[in-house]
Amino acid sequence: MILVLFAFLLWLLGWWVNGRLASGPYADTRMVRFLAPLIFGLTIIGIWELVVRGLEVSLVILPAPSLIAVRFADSLSVLWADFVQTIIKGAFSGYIIGCGAAFLTAIAVDRWEFLRLGLLPVGNFVAALPIVGTAPILVMWFGFDWHSKAAVVVVMVFFPMLVNTVAGLREATAMQRDLMETYAASYWQSFLKLRLPAAMPFIFNGLKISTTLALIGAIVAEFFGSPTLGMGFRISTSVGQLSLDMVWAEIVVAALAGTAFYGLVAMVEKAVTFWHPSQRG
Repeated sequence: MILVLFAFLLWLLGWWVNGRLASGPYADTRMVRFLAPLIFGLTIIGIWELVVRGLEVSLVILPAPSLIAVRFADSLSVLWADFVQTIIKGAFSGYIIGCGAAFLTAIAVDRWEFLRLGLLPVGNFVAALPIVGTAPILVMWFGFDWHSKAAVVVVMVFFPMLVNTVAGLREATAMQRDLMETYAASYWQSFLKLRLPAAMPFIFNGLKISTTLALIGAIVAEFFGSPTLGMGFRISTSVGQLSLDMVWAEIVVAALAGTAFYGLVAMVEKAVTFWHPSQRG
């Protein structure tokens, strides 16, 4: 119970430090914005370690962060192979194909009204289908390798990207479109110089949403069939072997990959949409 008491004291210390940082004179600086979540995360990990050790929680229920770190360090080669299979081959390839196809389809929907009236309601219906229902079908269609996982990712990211892009292409006001017509601009001139730049915040919103959907889709699809590697495969087999430290090591890899993926898209967005009010701050 002494360790549990230390965990409570650590929580109070983390609360006090973050409170001082948030209310101090440097609250709006980049350093404080970096330190606050770092201290918060380290506090949670420390409390987790102390509580699990103090209450002697079984490894099967919840492993301590130190045990997860040891398994992570001892399994780098396995984790890397799973990362390449699931993230690089499955999630990233499906993300590129799905988002690219959605962007091209959005241009066609914007160009021809009947596609908007006919395709978008169907898209809303397909987007509402649960992944646990579509993933087994796609695995049977495309096989047990990474191709089926990429197909699941394509289905998951296509319609969120499509809806956001279509909404963005309609963001330009009627006055702006009339001005382009006054200048005798063609459809593509108006598209490239007015409507596409105005749609960029919406497009990147769809891209950022799709980063998390891609990882979820690729990992969940591996539960329904995969070769003897992959993050979803490793999680399912490790749960069956009661090796929860390996499960959490895979979760750490997925979290780091998802954060890096999202951050990369956000960095590109900041460079492309620097003129937008949301980026100027």
